[in-house]
Amino acid sequence: MDRPNKKTMNILIVKLSAIGDVVQTLPSLDALRRHYPKACITWVVEEAAADILDGHPSIDRLLVSRRKQWIENLRHARDMRSTFSEIKHFISLLRDRSYDIAIDFHGLFKSACIIAMSGARRKIGYNSLQELSGLFYSEKIFENMDKHAVERYLDFARHLGADPGEPTFLIPTSDEITARTDRILAQRGIGQETPFVAVSPVAFWETKLWNEGKFALLCDRIVRELGWAVIFSGRGRIDIINRIQERMTCPYINLTGETTLRELAAIFRRAVAVVTTDSGPMHIAAAMKTPTVALFGPTNPGRTGPYGKGHAVLRKEMSCSPCLKKHCTTRICMESIDVDEVFEALTCVARPVEGSYGRCRHDDRQQ
Repeated sequence: MDRPNKKTMNILIVKLSAIGDVVQTLPSLDALRRHYPKACITWVVEEAAADILDGHPSIDRLLVSRRKQWIENLRHARDMRSTFSEIKHFISLLRDRSYDIAIDFHGLFKSACIIAMSGARRKIGYNSLQELSGLFYSEKIFENMDKHAVERYLDFARHLGADPGEPTFLIPTSDEITARTDRILAQRGIGQETPFVAVSPVAFWETKLWNEGKFALLCDRIVRELGWAVIFSGRGRIDIINRIQERMTCPYINLTGETTLRELAAIFRRAVAVVTTDSGPMHIAAAMKTPTVALFGPTNPGRTGPYGKGHAVLRKEMSCSPCLKKHCTTRICMESIDVDEVFEALTCVARPVEGSYGRCRHDDRQQ
């Protein structure tokens, strides 16, 4: 993209990761674009979540930070020349214009450093000293942790005078993406009228994981009792998904690792419902307005649950929860969720399907 006219307002958004956090920032992007329709908006994001934003009509320029790869290369003294060249080029792109406003939606040292390097006239962040991030801002707003993350992020737009209105989650799509996802599903026997439930059982925190045997029982019941196909999706921890599938007796479809994030969004859009842990795919499903059954344990769904109506959150009230711990010896909060209540929640929120029938068979399990 050409350098903007000197009179153009330049806005910098810094929200690096993770996938769910980037999705939850989309309504703020929409509010800023409506408030500053002629501004040039740049968003800095890390590689893992970049696909969510690629081609977004409200973003004029997307800068992708390969920070994790750079650190890995430097730690192992690998590809040093090219790594330093990449870093230099990234900083050069970041600083090639004068930003009127830079907003740190992330609130950590790594994001605050980018805000500082941008040289923006107004550097806005939360009034927090988490990782000393608050030292880098010229303006600070109150971070109300009793709010959902979507609403907390929208406070930046409100601070700038924007009216958020009804939060809008736009994940860019295209005819090519739609055609590819339709083709992927059709190759597995999923036509336009075939009902299916997308299942995303993976999470980065081990404390967010649900019992693998229970996931298998749930998926078998979906196929056997509802007659809906089960599609496994997502990235990473394929070992978890493999163990769930090994416990199943009904057929399933495995698309793990086969789709981009925007293709995953297109698949979720077609699903009758999504069953998921507290993870990035959960937020993508909610953004698609697909009924979502979310399983929560160590985190607070009031802050980071699926946003919007028509979803179900299953969480056990425990004296120790939400603990926000990534490791636990018992995982009792997640283990206490049983198959019956997840199945019931699914049947309550799922989109109506005509002509469903049981079709479980005990052979040819993977299509």
